[in-house]
Formats: sequence, C-alpha cells, structure tokens
Amino acid sequence: MKKILFLLLIIANSVVAQNTEELFKSANELYKKEQLAEAVELYKKIENQGLVSSELFYNLGNAYYKLNKVGPSIYYYEKALLLNPLNEDVQNNLVFAKRLALDNIEELPKTVFQKININILQKLSYNQWAIVAVVFSFLGSIFFLFFYFASTPSKKRFYFITSSLSFIFLIFTFFISYNQYTFAKNNKAGIIFAEKTEVRNAPTLNSEEVFTLHEGTKVVVLDAIDNWKKIKIADGKLGWIISDEVKEIN
Repeated sequence: MKKILFLLLIIANSVVAQNTEELFKSANELYKKEQLAEAVELYKKIENQGLVSSELFYNLGNAYYKLNKVGPSIYYYEKALLLNPLNEDVQNNLVFAKRLALDNIEELPKTVFQKININILQKLSYNQWAIVAVVFSFLGSIFFLFFYFASTPSKKRFYFITSSLSFIFLIFTFFISYNQYTFAKNNKAGIIFAEKTEVRNAPTLNSEEVFTLHEGTKVVVLDAIDNWKKIKIADGKLGWIISDEVKEIN
C-alpha cells in the first residue's frame, strides 16, 4: 500500500511539474508576442502554486516593467535577487526600473562593515552560505579521515592542516549564514505599491504627516499594528503607512 501511495505521489508531482513547465512556456510565448497582461496572469498562476524561481520573478519583473507598473516591476526584480543575488540581468534591469521611481532618497553613509556585508557577503543568500558551510563540513570530515588513516608523517601533516582549515571555514561560513538569516528576518524589505502615500508619525489617520512616498520606493518594514506598518527609508526617516500600500519582499 505504501509503495502504491509513493508511486501515486511521484506521478502527481510529475504531472504538476509538466503543467508548470507548459504554463511557463505559454507565458513566455505571450510575452514575446507583447501580450503582457496575459503573460503576467500565467506567471502569477505559477507563483500561486508556490513553484517559484528567480527566472519566474525576473520574467514577471520584465512584464510589469513593459506595462509601466513601477512598483510590481521593482518588487519582482528584488524577489528574483533574493533567490539569486548573482543574477546580473536582474541587477541591470532593476537599475532601469528604479529610474522610473519618483523618490530620490539619499542613503545614509555606510560603515566599512556595512559595505563589506553589501558588496561581498550579500552576494550569496543565507541559504547559499549554509550550503557552503555544509560543503566545508563534508571536506573537513573527509580530510580528517585521510589524516587518521595516512601512513606517512608528511601526508598526516597535510591532511591535518587541510582538515583544520576546512573546519575553520565551516565555522566562518556558518556564522555568516546565521548573520545573514538574522539580518533578513530583522530587516524585512518592502516596496511601496501605492501611487502616492502619506507617511505619518503614528499609526492613526489623524496623526501628523511627516513625509510622502511614491510607487516603487524600497523601505524596511520594522513593525506592524492593526492595518499599519512602521517603515524606515534609506535616509533613516521613520513613519507609519497603511499596510496595503506596501508589499513585503521576503
């Protein structure tokens, strides 16, 4: 009985994968024919099934960009980069999409450690760093076994050094992975979807308006109360906006 259920599960997964592939191909064909709204509809069907990928989000970003929808295009480019931070096509298209956004916010100066984090460590996601840590764990274990069974002092010395270095890199990459995970969870990025929104100093409609944001601006979501979200923008300013006007990326 268990074998039959297992086979049925494999068949069902295979059918879903085929249907998803067909949907993706159909959406790409519609995109090539400039039937962008229809292409978006099919891409969204795939997204709603939970079968997401960097390529899917990249295509959605491109479709929305051609439809002149700034917020959604930036949103999906950012989501594509979360899955594959090294995708240069997404990085380049995101630059063009951001030029359509109206807000020009000057970023706060960054420390040396923040620059290292952005320019080097964030080139990989925390999941990718975790994979690197697993690889070093495997290498460290293999080299330790080689050291244990080596017959000559020179080989023992070599395998001991390589095993030790692997475990050191394991600890280092594990720390980076954990740090990137903590950073991602504590700094939930979001994109403004409202054409224009007033940011207030408290989560009430009768509170003071402190500044205005427009569609496509990237913010950090710090907190949420009822139907309000507390945000921070690149220059350090804080405020509250209605939840529906910002869409979280991660």
